[in-house]
Amino acid sequence: MLRKQPRSLLSRFFQDTDAAVLLETLVAVPVITILAVGTLEFGNIFWQRQQVQIATRDAARYWSRCRPDFSSCSLTIARNLAFYGNPEGTGGLRVPGWNNPANLVIEPAVPPSVASPTDIVRVSATLDYLGSPMIRIAIQNAVTVTYAHEERYIGW
Repeated sequence: MLRKQPRSLLSRFFQDTDAAVLLETLVAVPVITILAVGTLEFGNIFWQRQQVQIATRDAARYWSRCRPDFSSCSLTIARNLAFYGNPEGTGGLRVPGWNNPANLVIEPAVPPSVASPTDIVRVSATLDYLGSPMIRIAIQNAVTVTYAHEERYIGW
């Protein structure tokens, strides 16, 4: 009488189809997770860049319409418009962690008293995007988002 030899665990693993689902899951889940987190981070970078663009345009629009002899123009108001979206500087920040005055350069620092066709207001902004903790581990350097906007000075 022939007796069946017991199969080893390893040979059963490769011959049975029961382990196929487990193996496919072990391969697919990390790949899908990395793709999903990457998509979310990429979207967040673009959202923050859009907020920086809007903020820079707001500050440039305000500064291009300021006339010192007619109204009380202030760099603080221009920065509050950029960082908070209102002249008082109240409420939440447009972009979390972006409120350093060095990250928003407004030129000229004092608007001209009389508007001339060649006067240009330039506002440039910089944001260091740090991302989520997973991205900070994968990418050691911060992603830098920059934007500049120019408007012709017209005064009020």
